Amino acid sequence: MSNVEQVIAFANAHRSEHLDELRDFVTIPSVSAVPAHAADIRRAAEWLFNWIATEGGKVELIETDGSPIVWGEFTAKDPDAPSILVYGHYDVQPVDPVDLWDTDPFAPTVRGDRLYGRGASDMKAQIMAALIAVRSLVRQGELPVTVRLLFEGEEEIGSPNLAGVLTEHADRFKADVCLNPDTGMLGAELPAIRYGLRGIAYFELQLKGPARDLHSGAFGGVVHNPAQALAEIITGMHDADGRVTLPGFYDRVREIDATEKDRLARVPFGETEVRELSGVTQSWGESKFSPAERVGARPTLEINGIESGYTGPGAKTVIPATAMAKISMRLVPDQRPEEIRGQLEAYLKQHVPPTISYEIVEFAQGASFICDPTSPAHAAFSNALSEVWGVDPILSRSGGSVPVANDLQELLGIPSILTGFALPDDQVHSPNESQHLPTWYRGTEALIRFMTDFGGRRR
Repeated sequence: MSNVEQVIAFANAHRSEHLDELRDFVTIPSVSAVPAHAADIRRAAEWLFNWIATEGGKVELIETDGSPIVWGEFTAKDPDAPSILVYGHYDVQPVDPVDLWDTDPFAPTVRGDRLYGRGASDMKAQIMAALIAVRSLVRQGELPVTVRLLFEGEEEIGSPNLAGVLTEHADRFKADVCLNPDTGMLGAELPAIRYGLRGIAYFELQLKGPARDLHSGAFGGVVHNPAQALAEIITGMHDADGRVTLPGFYDRVREIDATEKDRLARVPFGETEVRELSGVTQSWGESKFSPAERVGARPTLEINGIESGYTGPGAKTVIPATAMAKISMRLVPDQRPEEIRGQLEAYLKQHVPPTISYEIVEFAQGASFICDPTSPAHAAFSNALSEVWGVDPILSRSGGSVPVANDLQELLGIPSILTGFALPDDQVHSPNESQHLPTWYRGTEALIRFMTDFGGRRR
């Protein structure tokens, strides 16, 4: 048995222990968007700190104006060994609507071959797969690469403090490549490497009409209803073909060339997959682009939430004083997130009537990311996936946003391998989120093979 096979056998023999650790990690309600969970955020950071320290790694909590960043390092004996920076986020999304969960989101439960719980898939299982790979390599022999760790607690709110930490502590995070397992697979038998991510710009639009809620009989027909105005404003943000109508929105959008079209044509995400995974009767959007192109390589504007007036049981006939919509834009190369607010403001100046006042609150922004998927590090990881799954991974672009990938590339010059072992039906960000455990175990094996392969290639 080769050394790498011994390491994999060790990991497989301790699956029950590893699952218990993952369940313990998922019990922590580390919801970054809710201030009441600030203590839980710190508890999750300390959980990681203790895990790394127990396994013999160097570790430190780097304090920020928000959540602490966990830095760690497992050093290879060979001083010339290559280095990998493993990125992860320990914060999770809110659980609402909680009544749609079949079990308590923070009492992780195994049903069939899945572990259910908030953050199980996104991305606590992905963090643990990397840590377990490191543990297995260390305990079974010499670590072939130096592994540095960067775990943050604010990814789900736009990583507002990450860039500052990367700049101030650049020497701690230097590496030949970043392994970022925050994007996932295309299916249980379809491993993937993402070479592009969309950026994000996120706002809240607040409209104000009368000074207070009004009797709809006494004032209906003479006072403009902010809820109606909001509906008309956001309806106009798309044309009949699904294109965003903000002035200048497409001016910098990079077109999809022939090579990109060929790559994205291999992605199994068409009309059928859209319907099956989302529950809709048909897809929607720019008709001249395929679903895979729309999700990975075209920008979007989405209404994430609307609130206005009386929404309780029964009737209450009012004209509401205010209306609100949460609006996010997913951005592609070469759109600049800092320009999007100006485009939104230009649209609102054209479409908000004089009977209504408005305010824009900015929540988050992050640039898009794109890299060369044929680099030596990508080749090593592709080889590892092929050995475990028996097929070549699909190269694709992700519709999601992971701001750290662009930050690492722009600030530290570190390329990223974007991957992970979440599946499309894990219901990430939704009730009943889960991690498919067989895929998680195979993912751990792939990471062991990658670290071994990459260490050997660079020597």
